[in-house]
Amino acid sequence: MDLLIVFAVVLAVVAFVGAPLRGRARGLDPDAAARAELADLEAAKDAKYREIRDAELDQRTGKLSEEDHRALDAELRVEAIALLKRIDVARARLGAAAADASDAPEAATPPSSVG
Repeated sequence: MDLLIVFAVVLAVVAFVGAPLRGRARGLDPDAAARAELADLEAAKDAKYREIRDAELDQRTGKLSEEDHRALDAELRVEAIALLKRIDVARARLGAAAADASDAPEAATPPSSVG
């Protein structure tokens, strides 16, 4: 019985703490979502570059054999290239959205009357 109460309290706390995060994710405008995706991809790219440098260091210090390093390096570089392609797509989408926004007619502002 005590375990059930603890589980219910933990579940309530998780729901309470997670509610703003779930609401914020749903409420993002498309530009903000694209910028957030681009930021995530840039962070993943930086992490992948660190992995490549770490593998090179491990090979130089003898932690990885030359054969293991070649295999790992090839795999990491393929993943890095895939990230770069995804970044290009995200940037293109963000650029297209910005261009669409600047091409939109300014119907919201009424014409000024000259008088």
